[in-house]
Amino acid sequence: MIHVHVVDSAPTVSHCAHDKRVSCGNCRLNTLCLPISLHIDDIDRLNDIVQRSKPLQKGEYLYRANDRFLSLFAVRSGAVKAITLSDHGEEQVTGFYLPGEVVGMEGLAEERYSNSVIALETASICEIPFHRVEELSTKIPSLQRHLFQLMSREINHDQQIITLLSKSTAEQRIATLLLSISTRNHRRHLSATSFSLPMSRTDIGNFLGLTIETVSRVFTRLQKQGILEVNRKDIMINDVDELRSVANGTEQ
Repeated sequence: MIHVHVVDSAPTVSHCAHDKRVSCGNCRLNTLCLPISLHIDDIDRLNDIVQRSKPLQKGEYLYRANDRFLSLFAVRSGAVKAITLSDHGEEQVTGFYLPGEVVGMEGLAEERYSNSVIALETASICEIPFHRVEELSTKIPSLQRHLFQLMSREINHDQQIITLLSKSTAEQRIATLLLSISTRNHRRHLSATSFSLPMSRTDIGNFLGLTIETVSRVFTRLQKQGILEVNRKDIMINDVDELRSVANGTEQ
């Protein structure tokens, strides 16, 4: 995951979030994906290798499992999901990626992507050809260190998913997922308590190993308890501490 995501447009020209003219230098998400110590000349060199194509539409594939690994991809706007297929062709959601997050790191191991990645909504993506990243990282030591940090984050992310799916109750799983999205929004300087879920209830259930009916029941229950306000995909967390207690299984 090389956090070189070139996210949302620069405030100086009021471009839309999906504007291809955004650069690494003016992207408002660059503090998430670029090493803090990167000099402006190095940012320009990095920007030269980033490729920006037209936005993906909902349901379109960024890449498919078993495609040859060539690039890492940074989400600039919108959201995507990663999936695998069982031997019977059943889809299993393995993760959700929001602006400022990078997908494709799993392709490093076998030089093939092990997941397929699909747009959950209109999404702008920055493509970073990996061979160019390797070349550049030898010239910019801080970028190489950042690459290692991103790999470490990916490992931590996988461990967090294992922990999430080991939660014993549906309430714990859903509360943990909502807290994860809250934290990730806060990292992007967005509201940690009021946000719209880019994924469907079906995707949430698939990811968490729950039925869609159970997902809906849990949201309703958390709303009745006053912990959340739910309006379709819009979520308002009224009591973060209580939601954390639910996630930890320590609620009163």
